[in-house]
Amino acid sequence: MLGEKMLNALNKQVNNEMYSAYLYMSMSAYSTYIGLKGFANWFMVQYQEEMVHAMKIYDYINSQDGQVKLMAIAQPPTEFASPLDMFGKTLEHEKFITKCINDLVDLAMEEKDHATNIFLQWFVTEQIEEEANDNEVISKFKLVGESGNALLMIDKELAARQK
Repeated sequence: MLGEKMLNALNKQVNNEMYSAYLYMSMSAYSTYIGLKGFANWFMVQYQEEMVHAMKIYDYINSQDGQVKLMAIAQPPTEFASPLDMFGKTLEHEKFITKCINDLVDLAMEEKDHATNIFLQWFVTEQIEEEANDNEVISKFKLVGESGNALLMIDKELAARQK
């Protein structure tokens, strides 16, 4: 059974994950709008991953006889300075999510909630991957720049990302 403090924190994280999905959907829409279908694909796959993350926590709360309480989702930005700007914002956001997950683990340990601590370890590992993926794309931009040819090359590569 989840303590009230843990339950509230997990419900907040469902909202954080839903916002993440909403943010990446917005980035996908903007990428489509500016003609970068590969970027749009990458962000749509990211959107789908974030929805899975939200549902994992949602299902966990339910499995622990907690009540899921959905909150309003903030509007994400709808325009970006450049594709590199989108990935910079993506990395910044994933670092925020990593901090949130780490805070949840700290709370689980503080509350001696071993089941939730074990459950959250998957998210700890997932966040390592999330930040690495973002850093990889940013590194490519730093290596080749944002010229038209480089942008199209990265767009083609991002188009290959699958669910």
